[in-house]
Amino acid sequence: MKSVNIQISDLEFSQLGLDKTTLSFSELVDIIGKKITKQTLERSIRLAEKYNLSKMTMKEIDDEIKAYRNAKNNS
Repeated sequence: MKSVNIQISDLEFSQLGLDKTTLSFSELVDIIGKKITKQTLERSIRLAEKYNLSKMTMKEIDDEIKAYRNAKNNS
């Protein structure tokens, strides 16, 4: 087995919610993946609110998807 040492700031350590200094690679990938997923979701929510998409009903969303697919298939 090989080891890799990674140095991060105390702030980054805290932001990632790390509670131990020795992790397996898969643990680190999982933690970082969850952080990226959370940031992406938060950004999506901000954009949806900015463009008033957060107020759309499921029917309106379905209608938009159908319209897009129809336009794509007819082009």
